[in-house]
Amino acid sequence: MTNQPLSGKSALVTGGARRIGRGIALALAQAGADVAITFRSSHAEADQTVRDIENLGRSSLAVECDVRSEASVGSAVTAVVGRFGRLDLVVNNAAVFESAPLDSLTLDQWNVVFETNARGPFLVAREALPHLRAAEGRIVNIGSLGGIHAWAGHAHYCASKAALHMLTQAMAKAFAPEVSVNCVAPGWIELDGEENGRGSGQAAHFAAKTPMRRNGNVEDVAQAVLFFAAGPHFVTGQVLTVDGGLGL
Repeated sequence: MTNQPLSGKSALVTGGARRIGRGIALALAQAGADVAITFRSSHAEADQTVRDIENLGRSSLAVECDVRSEASVGSAVTAVVGRFGRLDLVVNNAAVFESAPLDSLTLDQWNVVFETNARGPFLVAREALPHLRAAEGRIVNIGSLGGIHAWAGHAHYCASKAALHMLTQAMAKAFAPEVSVNCVAPGWIELDGEENGRGSGQAAHFAAKTPMRRNGNVEDVAQAVLFFAAGPHFVTGQVLTVDGGLGL
C-alpha cells in the first residue's frame, strides 16, 4: 500500500463524531479519503472531528442522522453523495451498548439495541448500495467480540452484534461482485479513560486475561478497518476479531 491508498476515495462513517468512530474517520482521512460522519446529539464533537479531518487536507462534513430512521438515513446518504460526488466506503460504526440482566430485560431495551446495532447497518448499506456498486466500493461493519462469545449481562447487545456478523456475510454474498463487505469485531477497547459502561476497575482485569497483555485501543480498530478499506477487494465476508487474543 502507498501512504495514502484511499486517495480520491470518499467514505461515510456512522457515529463518527467521537470514540472509535472518530478514530476510524481520522485514519481514513490520513489514508487519503474524504470523510463524512454522522452523529445524533454530539454536535460539538462532530464539528471538531470535521475540523480535524480538514486539517489533514481532506474534505469532510458532518450529517445529523438517526440510523434507526429510513428517512434520516436516506437524507444522510444523499447529502454525502451530493458533497463528494461518489461514495466508495461505508463504515457502519454507530451502535449502543448496555448492561442489563437477561431475566429482567424489557422489550423496549431489546428494541433500542437492535434498532441501532442491526437495523441501522442494514438501512445504511441498502441506501448506499447503488453508489457503492457504481464505485466498486466496500462496506465495513463494526461488530464485537460479544457477537462471538456470550456475555450474560449483555444478552441483547451480544445478540445484536451476532446478527450484524451474519448480516455481514449475507451482504457479502448479495452485494458481490461489485461490493466487498467485511466486519471488524473489537474486544475490550480503552476509550480515553472511560470504562466502556462495563463497570469500574475492569480494564486491568481484561488486560491480564489478554494474551497480548494489554487492552485494545482505538488505533487498533481503525487500522483493522483500514485493512478492509484499502486491502484486497477479493477479501469479503470476513469477521476479524481485534481483541489481542482475549476470545481464544
